[in-house]
Amino acid sequence: MMELVPIAYFRSPLPEKFGCPRQSGLAPGLEGRIVLEKPYDVQDALRGLEGFDYLWLIWGFSANHPAENWSPTVRPPRLGGNERLGVFATRSPYRPNPLGLSSVRVGGIADGEITVYGADLMDGTPIYDIKPYIPYTDSHPDAAAGFVDTHPWKPLNVIVPDGITLPPGAMDVLRQDPRPPYHDDPLRRYGLSFSGCEIRFRVKDGTLFVESVCASR
Repeated sequence: MMELVPIAYFRSPLPEKFGCPRQSGLAPGLEGRIVLEKPYDVQDALRGLEGFDYLWLIWGFSANHPAENWSPTVRPPRLGGNERLGVFATRSPYRPNPLGLSSVRVGGIADGEITVYGADLMDGTPIYDIKPYIPYTDSHPDAAAGFVDTHPWKPLNVIVPDGITLPPGAMDVLRQDPRPPYHDDPLRRYGLSFSGCEIRFRVKDGTLFVESVCASR
């Protein structure tokens, strides 16, 4: 039996699952850091990585409660949470082996850390492997994508009142609609923890209205 040991942990402005992008690359301005653990935090282990623009990360869904057992069918957010598909036809976090796969853009490499953009990982996520992204084998732009092709995702329009400043990267996260797919109450207010702040917002008719940004308690 294979034993997986984290080689790194991810550092993100998102301390909770709520608000994490549902796929990597959807929030391209969202910055995070891969912090390597000993004995993997040596420069030799990263030699040559600076020549690649993107990486593949293999990581664990560490925030899933053990009691939340996998099911052969799940409800993808892209389908509004109302239709079930086989778990292996989706990227649901509730899987027989709770492993995630993400493609992220490299921003910089220094002192055993890799700065990346566009990750869909929360703060503290264990990373089990890092592999370079190679376009000629990893990119298939003409490939069919099942239900994703027939249900295009439309980002939200985000309104930020004068006098309110969002932390860097928060706009990209809000555009992707952090709400559960079955929530559509224009009067309901939500709170998103992001980079030490609490962002309060509501959503109506495809537009997200930011109401306040304050320091988290």
